Amino acid sequence: MIGHQELRLENAKNVDSSRLRRIEGRHNSLLKTLRQAFHHGELTATGEIAIEGFRVIEEGVRSGLRFRAVFVSESGQARAARLLPQIGSHVETVLLPDKLFASAVPSETPQGVAALVHLKTHTLDALLEGTSSGPLLVVAGLQDPGNLGTILRSAEAFGAAGVVSGDGTVSMYNSKVVRASAGSVFRLPVVKIELKTLIPELRARGFRLMATSSHKGTALPQTDVRGKSAIFIGNEGAGLDKKLLSQMDELIMIPHSSRVESLNAGIAASIILYEAARQKK
Repeated sequence: MIGHQELRLENAKNVDSSRLRRIEGRHNSLLKTLRQAFHHGELTATGEIAIEGFRVIEEGVRSGLRFRAVFVSESGQARAARLLPQIGSHVETVLLPDKLFASAVPSETPQGVAALVHLKTHTLDALLEGTSSGPLLVVAGLQDPGNLGTILRSAEAFGAAGVVSGDGTVSMYNSKVVRASAGSVFRLPVVKIELKTLIPELRARGFRLMATSSHKGTALPQTDVRGKSAIFIGNEGAGLDKKLLSQMDELIMIPHSSRVESLNAGIAASIILYEAARQKK
């Protein structure tokens, strides 16, 4: 029986060293692009985002993303052996000393593999035309990456048409959001737009505007969330801005124990998306 140490050594032998271009300087242009993409958490000028971790990169492969470059730390070579064949031989693969790799990625405990990947971008028009498949989710002022990642994951799971990111919301390409979404951000139509532009467009297309509320509004079981609906989710603490609330057609309340002041934004959105999927069936 092969021990863990022997297995790691065997896997390391399977890494095609000819594919790995070693970089040791901090100022390498490709490495700078990776570092900046992680820092800004937005699409680069050429439409790429930075991702890290074996599970996230495997989701990128499964989602059919186009990889620009893969970065492997010296200590991560053995585990990278099973990833590289999935990504393809045409993708540039870079080997970095552990300290240099750690300086480029945001994780406090890096797994030793990161990548620059191209994402498909979507327009608001295309997103709104696809809303027959399910409700549109609009996040406004959401700051917690874990909450937004949860919302993206639930939106895909329960058949939402897509997610619109409004003013003051953490970037959907933030590394923590990407990780929490478990790859859903790679596949789900997402758009970033100012709400002052979005709301008139929704009105013109006949959308019903709905928002969550902790203590008032129509109880979710009595709410019709079928048809062309846009569901707004606000900030974790303050909820939706009062001016924005005044523009809603209906407030939705999720019944819960009075001992709990409010539900987590990600959980509330997930419950409403589940109910929308249930009603559609």
